[in-house]
Amino acid sequence: MSNEMVVVVAGGEAPEPDAAHAVPPDAPVVAADQGLDHALALGLRVTVAVGDFDSASADAIASAEREGIPIERHPEAKDATDLELALDAALALEPDRILVLAGVGERLDHLLSALLLLGAERYAQVAVDARVGPAQVHVIRRERSLVGTPGELISLFAVGGRAEGVRTEGLVYPLASETLEEGSSRGVSNRFEAETAVIRVDTGTVLAVRPGVAA
Repeated sequence: MSNEMVVVVAGGEAPEPDAAHAVPPDAPVVAADQGLDHALALGLRVTVAVGDFDSASADAIASAEREGIPIERHPEAKDATDLELALDAALALEPDRILVLAGVGERLDHLLSALLLLGAERYAQVAVDARVGPAQVHVIRRERSLVGTPGELISLFAVGGRAEGVRTEGLVYPLASETLEEGSSRGVSNRFEAETAVIRVDTGTVLAVRPGVAA
């Protein structure tokens, strides 16, 4: 049975306190290790918790066990991060959309890994979005419409190779059937010109990053 949205709560630094406002009622929630603590603190009902549980608190684990929440334990020495395991668990629930709630944290390698994971090809059949601290991240394949505020910053990055035929509407600096190379800064620091921006991509994947801070 498919779900319209599945929410993944990442470990590490806690998401912003208002992150739960983006979660629809009754949406399944997958907690990644310490994400179990964060989900409970946000008042979310966890569907399943996954990870090696080297960071989740004993109290959170005990609470989950009392409530009958399934806990999928993995060895600490593994080939995937807890977030990747949680994303795969979310994908197994057959959602139309996955929303990741996470904090920025102090580990640059973890943050980079998380952002690259969002654009991984195996999640290509679902819409993937994230709240990372104050920022929002959207994975764009083919076409997405984003609602924002005129003047709001947005940057576009090609991931997994070049993105071709990139076209935008509603941004101050429009792109007209252009190519964004992976590793290029061509799409950095654009802005919403209207309340809705439309981003289209003929081939490839684009991460749209809205930092949520003033320019």
